[in-house]
Order: sequence, then C-alpha cells, then structure tokens
Amino acid sequence: MNILILGGGGREHAIAWAFAQNPKAERVFCAPGNAGIAEDVETLSLDVLSGERILAFCRENDVGFVMIGPEAPLAEGVADALRAGGMLTLGPGRAAAQLEASKAFTKEICEACGAPTAASQTFTDPEAARAYVRTEGAPIVVKADGLAAGKGVTVAETLEAAEAALEAIFDEGAGARVVIEEFMTGEEASLFVLANGEEFVTLGTAQDHKRAFDGDTGPNTGGMGAYSPAPVMTPEVTERALAEIVRPTLAEMARRGTPFQGVLYVGLMIEAGAPRLVEYNVRLGDPEAQVLAMRLGGQLLDICLACAEGDFSQAKVTFAEDHAITVVMAAQGYPGSYAKGEPIGLPVIDDPRLKIFHAGTKAAEGGIVSNGGRVLNVTARAATLREARDLAYEAADRIDWPGGFLRRDIGWRAL
Repeated sequence: MNILILGGGGREHAIAWAFAQNPKAERVFCAPGNAGIAEDVETLSLDVLSGERILAFCRENDVGFVMIGPEAPLAEGVADALRAGGMLTLGPGRAAAQLEASKAFTKEICEACGAPTAASQTFTDPEAARAYVRTEGAPIVVKADGLAAGKGVTVAETLEAAEAALEAIFDEGAGARVVIEEFMTGEEASLFVLANGEEFVTLGTAQDHKRAFDGDTGPNTGGMGAYSPAPVMTPEVTERALAEIVRPTLAEMARRGTPFQGVLYVGLMIEAGAPRLVEYNVRLGDPEAQVLAMRLGGQLLDICLACAEGDFSQAKVTFAEDHAITVVMAAQGYPGSYAKGEPIGLPVIDDPRLKIFHAGTKAAEGGIVSNGGRVLNVTARAATLREARDLAYEAADRIDWPGGFLRRDIGWRAL
C-alpha cells in the first residue's frame, strides 16, 4: 500500500518513521515533510489545505491511505473532501474537528454530555470579558477560541496577565472570541484514543512539559518534551476518563450527526484520582506523538488503518518497551523571536532505541539547518523511564548546535 502523510513537523516525522517499519507500507509520502523526514520517506511539495490537489496526487500515485497530521487541514475540511473522493483517510471532518478548532464548542459538548471540565464563560465583547476576569480574580485561564498551534492558552497568575492575554486575543480583530475558565489544580496528563463513531481503541498516555525552562518556568510553548506512559494515569484513572469524558463525548458527537473519526487527544487534569477535561485536540500531540510512536513502532499503521476502515476487531495495542521520552531542542529565543538557517551537526545514531525526529529543519548546502522554533526531538525508549532519559540526554549532548537549547529536567515529575 502507498501512504500519504500530511504535515511537516516532529509529529509527522514520528508517524512516517513508524509507518515505514510496517511491511504493509510499500511507499510512504509526506507533504511537505522536512529534512529529517526526507531521510526516511519520500517528501513532496503539496498544498495540504487543498483536498482537491491531495486527491489528484493520490490518484496519480496509487495512494491507498491518507493520514492527516496537523490540525489546520482538519479544520479546513480536508478529510471530508478526501473521503468524498473515495480515499481511505484518518482524521475527523470539519464539523467534528471543532472539538479542537473551537474551545467554546467543546464547552458546549461537555455541558450537553455531562463531561467534567472547568467552569467557564465565553465572550466576544472585550469589556464584558475584562469585567468577568476582575470579578473572578486570579489565577484564571484565558483561551483564544480558535486554533493557536498549542499556544493560545494563558494561565494568568495575576489580573494584569489575564487582561494582557485578553487584549492580545481581541487585538486580532473583529470576530475574536475568548473562553475564560476557572484555574484547575492537580496533575496534567494526556490520554489518546483512536475513535470511529462510538467505537475506539486506547493508544496510550503521556505527559508533556509546556514551559520553556527547567522547573516548569518561563513562557508556555508548544511542548519542550514528553514521556509515556504517564504514571498519574493509573488503570483506575484511565477508566474513569474513558467512562466519564471520552464515551459521553463520542456519543454526543454521534447524536448530533457529526461522529468523530480519528485521533482524539484528551488533555486532562487529575486531582485526588478524579479526571477533568482541560481540552480536546483532534490529532496526535506534538511532542507526545514522538513517544507514542517510539513505543508502538510499525503497529501504529495497523491501528490507524483499522480506525479508518471502521473495523477494530483485529486492533490490538502492544508496546515493545515500557517507557519512552523525548527531549525538544529549540532555537534560542523560542517561543519568541529566533534565528533560522543555523547549521546543525547531528551524530550518527546506531542504537535502535534512539531516534532524532526533525521538527523545524531543512536541507541546505553542506547539511541540515534550523528552520523553526522547535527544531529536533531526541527520543529514546527503554525498560525504565530513567534509562530512556539517560539515553536521550546522552544523544542530545552529541548534537553540535550552539544556537539551540533544551530543558534538562524532562520527566522530573515521574522520576
């Protein structure tokens, strides 16, 4: 089978690497890909927001399955267009993708199905939003309603920070909408399921590190590292999350005539064994995809195909190793302004337990250069998290990139 993956980040590199290990995969394409992805599969220039052009490529190249990696094509309705053209596709349609594209929509779903989540209000009027924040006080959470590449959430510890976040959102122009939530306490973790309507299979759990610097300090980022599994996601907590949040949500989406098909990323806050929903994403997380793919390997393709085909009867998730960790190397200045085009010297990796997934790189004369904020994901798997962490940091220390930085405490909560 020929396979097309849409996207060009670390998540898509992890997916491509895993898919390519499966004997079912004859040719694997990735659009647009990046320098690291090009070393593992075939990359191409293709408008990932154009269902028509993607469908034409698939027909010309005998592609039998499309995996949509990032959120933008899903919110654009690319999965709808591909399925309408008869293409086997993994990813929710535009209507179901609102679970990520609109935080206000997610709140509406939670209220309808009784899924536990933070109390909130949605505003389109800046003055009303500011008045609500002043009444509620800090800490408080301010969320831009639309897609924001994982950086549209401000956990405001002061009223000044909350009002600054509101100003930034409403400065985007007419039609801006903001969701203001109570600040939830507890431990945050993520649960991943592959769903087709009300049927699903659990992919695994993970925890990531959003803050830029050690000790969970500094600004929020798209994620500076992750590990899997998440110790806080015990079998009991996981079952509660499935019973109280996932199953009711999938049932409500089906009831509305917009059944969910694809990866459902369930962001949770756990306190005293009770999970509450923080947010939904409608695709694999980044960098959580890297640790899940590292643990799943080639079977990830089998599970994704089972979901796309709507037949979970043979879908079984097993893990080659007990633990995986990924450490993000980012450009100095990220998540603010940063330089691009800096040369990166990468070590030769000959250990099957290690993989450097590329996120923001491109090929240039003489080698690989940086081309983004989060640039590399140094990923390792092992029997214990401590062993996986040591492997990852040892490999990261062999990377020659003076313009890069990383956190030194990924996995600290579990270790």
